[in-house]
Amino acid sequence: MRLKRSKLSERQTNELIKLFVAGTTARAAAEVVGVNRNTAIQFFSRCRKAIAAYQERLWPFSGEVEVDESYFGGRRKGKRGREAAGKVPVFGILKRGGKVYAQVIENAKAKTLMPIIKERIVPDSIVYSDTFKSYNSLHVEGYHHVRINHSQTFATSKRNHINRIENFWNQAKRHLRKFNGIPKETFPLYLKECEWRFNCRTTKEMLKSLRRILSLY
Repeated sequence: MRLKRSKLSERQTNELIKLFVAGTTARAAAEVVGVNRNTAIQFFSRCRKAIAAYQERLWPFSGEVEVDESYFGGRRKGKRGREAAGKVPVFGILKRGGKVYAQVIENAKAKTLMPIIKERIVPDSIVYSDTFKSYNSLHVEGYHHVRINHSQTFATSKRNHINRIENFWNQAKRHLRKFNGIPKETFPLYLKECEWRFNCRTTKEMLKSLRRILSLY
């Protein structure tokens, strides 16, 4: 494909798209394709911006939904998890058997999470979460709330878990680790890329999706 407002040839564009989907860094892609490093960086940035815009079109979630927060960032001494310093807090929503949605948040307080939940999850849905206090009001907001206590050695039901969204966090962190640190100002774009990768599932689907997204944005 040939992109508008781009000096890249059709061959170069197609090769960069394939390398982006493969998870190659922009610097490595520049060497493989034979283009300037900044050109590859700008192209990959364009891909992430287009993906981020497209991902915001996801419809609200319904049915069985998992919610969770996670923290991204380099290794630092001190507290870990919800009170870790220097980490980027992120909130995620996943429809079982469907897609995931994630966004950077200021903090994991109820006043931050509940507006996102009410905007993205249809009332009367079954919402699975851990026992974090920020989710305490879910049942009064019109949701069927199921709490998962990780300290228990087994679940009372095979459906009582948030394994799928925890799997997304693990997958996202593995992908982002190769970049050796991402500036906070561009981290949301990389997060949306991870969301998109998880939702597409296969390389073939990612290639088809990215070409369509770039033609739209």
